[in-house]
Amino acid sequence: MPTVSVYVKPFGHIPGLMGLSRSLITQHPMGRPLGAPGDSQRQSAVIEMALGLLTSDGPVITEFPEPYRLP
Repeated sequence: MPTVSVYVKPFGHIPGLMGLSRSLITQHPMGRPLGAPGDSQRQSAVIEMALGLLTSDGPVITEFPEPYRLP
């Protein structure tokens, strides 16, 4: 079953250590890997990017390009 993990940058090294197949690293603070509460636009963007990784083969660790923002 294909899976994708979403991590915040301070823990961005974990997917490589664990050998996870697909991971997305965000620049958001700990506890908010998808974005700020109430920021549904940012949360959707992170989820869409993460789901886009499902078509990737092999180990892929990519970073969400936008920094954290408050809604």
